[in-house]
Amino acid sequence: METADRTAPATVIVAIDGPSGTGKSSTSKAVAAKLGLNYLDTGAQYRAITWWMINNEVDITDPAAIAAVADKPEIVSGTDPSSPTITVDGTDVSGPIRTKEVTSRVSAVSAVPEVRARITALQRAIAAAAVQGIVVEGRDIGTTVLPDADLKIFLTASAEARAARRSGELKGKEATDLAATREALIKRDAADSGRKTSPLAKAGDAVEVDTTELTLDQVIECVVTLVEERRGAAEGREKAAK
Repeated sequence: METADRTAPATVIVAIDGPSGTGKSSTSKAVAAKLGLNYLDTGAQYRAITWWMINNEVDITDPAAIAAVADKPEIVSGTDPSSPTITVDGTDVSGPIRTKEVTSRVSAVSAVPEVRARITALQRAIAAAAVQGIVVEGRDIGTTVLPDADLKIFLTASAEARAARRSGELKGKEATDLAATREALIKRDAADSGRKTSPLAKAGDAVEVDTTELTLDQVIECVVTLVEERRGAAEGREKAAK
């Protein structure tokens, strides 16, 4: 027990933001797994509520209609980085939320203030409950959801690199050519950066990591180093306070 107490790392909350295709999910999951932290994919939560809206025939073009039912679906996110889960009203939606239909509509749903307020409250509750620490990835984590996070990282990459990665993730009938994927990403960026409520933006105190020329392993190593440095500083403060 004494050894465990001596080596127990300080709790750390890590916010990783950035646009689609920068490697946020792969990086965040790997970093959380390596450091024994929980993991939360906030984008999956917005996809989940969008999936629910579609399945319940809510008019996605009507913000008022979306706002009126934003509090109805029960969304539960598992935070194990090796096997993250997400359910809506008890149904596993980890597969359905990745369809092209959901992808094309999630920006419209997530722009509605009532939706963002609902999901933001859920995200903060999950982070607060992660006693061993957590890596939270999304688009407004460092700026809005967890502005007091111990470490904020903003991943970026060229549109071409992001399109190539995203096209590689698509399979079967949903696979598209690079040009179409690139245009879709740029359109999504504009929607996320231009929305009035919690737009995609780099926090003033975030560390920017350009992943364009980096392999996934290199990005992971970079972020792990940043987290360990921040956690080491926190441990030092804890010892000094005793």
